[in-house]
Amino acid sequence: MTISSRNTKQGVRELRIIGGRWRSRKLSFDAFPGVRPTPDRVRETLFNWLQPWVSGSRCLDMFAGSGVLGFESLSRGASSVVFIDQQIKVVDRLREQANTFGSKNQRFICANAFHWLQQSPDNNMFDIIFIDPPFKQDLIQKSLACVEPHCSDSARIYIESEQELNEEDLQPGWLIEKSKKAASVYFHLLCRIDQG
Repeated sequence: MTISSRNTKQGVRELRIIGGRWRSRKLSFDAFPGVRPTPDRVRETLFNWLQPWVSGSRCLDMFAGSGVLGFESLSRGASSVVFIDQQIKVVDRLREQANTFGSKNQRFICANAFHWLQQSPDNNMFDIIFIDPPFKQDLIQKSLACVEPHCSDSARIYIESEQELNEEDLQPGWLIEKSKKAASVYFHLLCRIDQG
């Protein structure tokens, strides 16, 4: 994916938050393999979609990487974000970024996201879940099954994938509310069927 980030010192890149209280603030991240930040134009579309629900929401950034989706949510008024990544250096960088922003409403989990969610109590619920896993590892359906017990009644799930999703790819009771393609990446917003 083409990313709209800027190289700084060796291995470190920067993005800008595009909306909310941290608008135009820089976010630094390490350019590790598999860290594939969501580009500005996709984030702008996504948060236009999420605008009715993001303020006050409880969010999960399941494969946090750069953390840009979680920090963008906090910037726009989310009440809390749980960031999960299994690379300790990634999690350390996310903590540093939160300190730079003066952010207090987040948790950083260094763990396999599937294991953490399976062990997490069912009352650990989220309103917005970001699923942006490494590509070509067939993780979308596994991710959806894993987050299902942790979705609030009005939850939205955002997915980035290298292939277009169809309704049969989803968990029962969910539908694709919005869908778009940017370059070679498909992105989708899911909601429960009874939310229409």
